[in-house]
Amino acid sequence: MAKAPAVKWTRKHTLIALNLYCKLPFGQFHHSNPIIVEVAAKMGRNANSLAMKLCNLASLDPVQRARGIKGLEGASQQDRDMWNEFRENPAVLGPESEQELHDLFTHDETKELDFLARDQIRIIAPSGPTEMQTTIKARRGQQFFRQAVLNAYDVRCCISGINVPDLLIASHIKPWGKFPNDRLNPRNGLCLSNLHDAAFDGGLITLDEKLSVILSKRLKSFFPQTTLEQNFVPYENKPIRLPDKLAEPDPEFLRYHRREIFLS
Repeated sequence: MAKAPAVKWTRKHTLIALNLYCKLPFGQFHHSNPIIVEVAAKMGRNANSLAMKLCNLASLDPVQRARGIKGLEGASQQDRDMWNEFRENPAVLGPESEQELHDLFTHDETKELDFLARDQIRIIAPSGPTEMQTTIKARRGQQFFRQAVLNAYDVRCCISGINVPDLLIASHIKPWGKFPNDRLNPRNGLCLSNLHDAAFDGGLITLDEKLSVILSKRLKSFFPQTTLEQNFVPYENKPIRLPDKLAEPDPEFLRYHRREIFLS
C-alpha cells in the first residue's frame, strides 16, 4: 500500500474512521473498496490514508489480536486515546461519530446512512413513527448500534445464519430500558433474526459460557410443534457465529442474561 500523504488527522476524521471500523469487515480495509474511496473523498483525503487508518485501528482491537491479526503498527497516541474513549463511552461517541459520517453525505436530518449492502452507502428514510419521533441524537445512536452489530456479524443471524437484513435485529443482551449506559455498546449486541430475538428477549433461549445456544424448559414445553422445533432444536448446544471484531459479546452481559432473564 502506498504511503499516505501527511495530512493531519483531526478528532472529527478519527471519529469517522472509528465508525467505519465498526461497520466494515477487516478484509475490506483496502484503498480500492468503493466505500473507503467515497468516504475518503468526502473527507478531503485519499483512499490510502483512510485505509491505513483503519488498519492502524485494527492493531488496537483485542479481538483481532486474539486471532493473530495485527493490522498495521502505525497507530498514533491520538488513535489509542480515541480508541479507548470510543470503547469506554459508546453512548456518547457512537451518536457523535454517526452524526459526523451522516453530515458527509447529507444534511437532511430525516435521513440515515445504510451500510448493509456492504459495497455501497445508501441514504435512506427511517420507517415507522417511533423512529421519526425520537430525537436526532437518539436516532443516530440507534443507527450506529444496528449497523455496527449487523455488520460485525456479516449481516447474518448469529444463531440461524439468516442473512436477510429486513429480518434481522440488533438485539440487546442487557435490556435497552434498564441499562442506558450500555444501549449503544456493540458488545451488548447480538445479530438475531426476528424470531430468535423475540425468544432471547423473552428468556426462552440464552447463551452459555462457551457462547452455545441453550433452550429453556419453557420453550420446550411447547414441543412437539414441527415448525417451532425446526427453528430451535438444530441450534441447541451449538456455538453462535462470532463477530469479526470489537462487537464480541461481553461475558458479564451474558451472565446477567442467564441470571435475570433466562427462564431455566
